[in-house]
Amino acid sequence: MARPRHLRVSDGIRELVIPAEALAWQFARSSGPGGQHVNRTSSKAVLRFDVAGSPYLPDDVRRRLVVREKSRLTTDGELVITSQVHRDQPRNVAECLDKLSELIRRSLTPPKRRRPTRKPRSAIAERLESKKRRSRTKQWRQRPDS
Repeated sequence: MARPRHLRVSDGIRELVIPAEALAWQFARSSGPGGQHVNRTSSKAVLRFDVAGSPYLPDDVRRRLVVREKSRLTTDGELVITSQVHRDQPRNVAECLDKLSELIRRSLTPPKRRRPTRKPRSAIAERLESKKRRSRTKQWRQRPDS
């Protein structure tokens, strides 16, 4: 099976290149449909990428990737991606690469800082007015003083 020489990931501003040597592949028997041949072929693809020790990721991208994908990381800092959707190995390999490139692409752009919003003056005035109305209604229900 022909594997790509390297994986290119771009967000339009920055571009990262991860060589094929940085990706570790394992193959296993896939679950699900496949006919009689399913017990003989290893079509499930497991991709391992060392996020913690990779010199190909900038520090900011590495930090965001580690934070976002904690559940997929091993204790050694390897990102594990699997695919067994397709019946043939090359398509599962391509899907693993697509998943990895999408995860890295999302980590390339820093998250936008949240700016706290302020309530409009009209909303504050409306709230206070409704409280006054409610207070007057309750005062009318009380017994009058003599």
